[in-house]
Amino acid sequence: MPSVAEKSMALAELSSYFPLTLPVPTPNTHSDLLTINDVQREEDLLRNPASFRAWWTAIHNTREVFNAQLKAERRANTANDARAQLLGPLATPLARRSLQCLTYLYESALVQLPGSFKLWKSYLQMRMSYVLGTPIHKKRAGGRKKFADMKDALEEERDYSEEWDGGLDGVVGWEEWKSLVATYERALMWLPKLPRLWLMYFSIFSHPFCPPVISHTHARHTFDRALRTLPPSLHARIWMRYLLWAEGTGGATMVAVYHSAPRPLEAAKLLLSLARKATRGEYVSPRLGKVPTSCSGISWTLSNALQKKLGLTSNDTVESNAADTRADAEAKEREKEEPASADGKLTEDPLSKRKLNIERIVRKDGLEVYKDQAGRLWTGLATYWIKRGEFDRAKTTFEAGIASVLTIRDFTQIFHGYSEFCESIISAMMEGLENPDEEEDEEDIKETEHEEWEKRVALWGDDDEKVAETYSQALQTINPRKATANLFQLYINFARYYEEGGASGTAEPDLDSARKILEKATKVNFKTVEDLAEIWCEWAEMELRHDPAGTMMKRSESCSVLAAIPKDTKINYHDHSLPVQARLFKSLKLWSFYVDLEESIGTVESAKAAYDKIMELKIANAQIIVNYAAFLEENQYWEDSFRVYERGTEVFTYPISFEIWNIYLSKFIKRYGGTKLERARDLFEQALEKCPSKSCKPLFLMYGQLEEDYGLAKRAMAIYERATQVVADEDKFEMYAIYIAKATANYGLPATRPIYERAIEILPPKQTAEMCLRFAALERKLGEIDRARAIYAHASQFWSEDTFREMLRIKRSVQAQFNTEASYLAAQTLST
Repeated sequence: MPSVAEKSMALAELSSYFPLTLPVPTPNTHSDLLTINDVQREEDLLRNPASFRAWWTAIHNTREVFNAQLKAERRANTANDARAQLLGPLATPLARRSLQCLTYLYESALVQLPGSFKLWKSYLQMRMSYVLGTPIHKKRAGGRKKFADMKDALEEERDYSEEWDGGLDGVVGWEEWKSLVATYERALMWLPKLPRLWLMYFSIFSHPFCPPVISHTHARHTFDRALRTLPPSLHARIWMRYLLWAEGTGGATMVAVYHSAPRPLEAAKLLLSLARKATRGEYVSPRLGKVPTSCSGISWTLSNALQKKLGLTSNDTVESNAADTRADAEAKEREKEEPASADGKLTEDPLSKRKLNIERIVRKDGLEVYKDQAGRLWTGLATYWIKRGEFDRAKTTFEAGIASVLTIRDFTQIFHGYSEFCESIISAMMEGLENPDEEEDEEDIKETEHEEWEKRVALWGDDDEKVAETYSQALQTINPRKATANLFQLYINFARYYEEGGASGTAEPDLDSARKILEKATKVNFKTVEDLAEIWCEWAEMELRHDPAGTMMKRSESCSVLAAIPKDTKINYHDHSLPVQARLFKSLKLWSFYVDLEESIGTVESAKAAYDKIMELKIANAQIIVNYAAFLEENQYWEDSFRVYERGTEVFTYPISFEIWNIYLSKFIKRYGGTKLERARDLFEQALEKCPSKSCKPLFLMYGQLEEDYGLAKRAMAIYERATQVVADEDKFEMYAIYIAKATANYGLPATRPIYERAIEILPPKQTAEMCLRFAALERKLGEIDRARAIYAHASQFWSEDTFREMLRIKRSVQAQFNTEASYLAAQTLST
């Protein structure tokens, strides 16, 4: 029997044959592609490169020659060894050479005729015969039904699906499989609208030797791409292949594919039948087994019934349950065993238009079979009734579930769902009591949702008259105080409709009408100030788009609202009793737009005035402070920039103030260096005065670096010493390590001893042990062995379970190394 190493070598040897067709073989790379007999054929093709007949004749003749040679070779050699089983049609050198020769001819022809469907189809069939094996053709009895039911179409597709004899192993020939897939992708790039190429492509995924990387994820993406590419009239043929592939794949993928299938009622019943087959053991999911597939099928039936309304209503469910109960009683009286399905469960006919009895399905097919999933199924059934608005039925379902479950987990799951349901009902009732005048029916609510109006506008397409009429009706109907969020977008879209020349963009832009729309929008009492600010910003941007030369005029028009600041600037921005127009002057969004405009087309003085106004109104945030200071710095107003930073540190507290101080101090040091050292020291002291311990470490390090670069080393050491006492506990160890490194660089190793001693006294036990080890290493480096021993002895009191085990392990190894007992030495001698 061959060893594992021999098998690996044999597999590597077989894999080395591939890929045969990537890159495309040519006479320059493969000298055996052409013989002396092929010279005349090549000359004819060079003289007629655009002739389809010439290429087709050459390919046809070459294929016949190779087919005859391959048949003779197969008759002469009938051995069926392991090598032939792995390589399939490519087991012999002649077969591999024939594939390369034909590939060379087809690829050369497709360079000249890339849009020929006949050429592509023949090429792909040839490539598939060498990789997938010999196709087994099945005779079809009768024609295909044009509008077949989903069940019949699936059965017909399953009966006449492609089968292959032999094939190239997916592991050995992985590179050739990839090359075949790449060829199909090129064909679909040239001919994406031809369904025959897609169906041929799909047949690869069902081959038993197809590598999982291709037959799973890539297959799903390819099916989805086909549905997006082909017209809807051809989707039925794609869906049948897609559903068959999903059934063979199983698991969550199958559930997701059935969820997206057309004819949702039939798809739900077919998936439910698969779930029941899994329960009986007749269907096993290739990936997850039968139980997850069945339970997923029941859960999907619930979720799909919610979205597509496939289930019966509450009254219909009661009537259906009563009818089923009577039928069961009559069956028992007649003493006839006539179960509705092979396992006594209800069977749903996919061809029937009758909706699903979700409650009976959950009880019979779910709760009676999957008792460990009772909490999930009861909660899902109750959610189904909640989504349909049947709250009484949902309450009954929750209570029935609580009374019937047997485990704490199921009870907890149902109880949490029930409590959330009751809480939502109570909240809705309380809102109704608080706002009785605002209760409206569903149609009235839709009249106040601007998203619904946008959908109506989209339905009119390029009909400019209807679009304008719909926009006008929407603006007259919607109540701004009751509308949903982003109502301003409706006005902006209406204005852009006129600005862009109608829905189709072919009409002349009507800027006057767009201005009237935006002017009307500025007078609307929106829910929030930011909505009104969006209108003003859009108006200004529209003016700039169409007349960039008149920038001063646009700037004054777009921000004229900011100039009309009331005398009483203490108006509360969040006072909703005032209209949004009265609070607009405090909109930071509009002011930010204004200062951006001033920076780009205004003067430095006008931009400074705008920034100062923001500061005066006390609406600036930290980003405004940083932007203002950066603007001044770009224009060489250094001291003004620093004053802005100082104003920001006064307005904001930590932790926001820390970021401003950090930028301010770094800018100040970069600007002045050591020329204004005393002022820099004062700034650092101000920053550290109120800085919390968790944020002060970067400031101390920057302060110490300043003294090292431009000041005194003594002051720098004092700053580091102060930092070790002030920083947070989690930063002290790192701060001491930095302090020790700085002291070593400035004063030498002996000067670090007092620092180590203070660190050992202050740090927590775990960090103290680490510091003791560093201290002892220092003493050993200085030759003070006695001091190092004393430090180790002191550090031994800070042991933990891990360090104690390590000590015992080292102790045992040392004892074994230096053991002098005669019995131990004799045993060691015998072992060696």
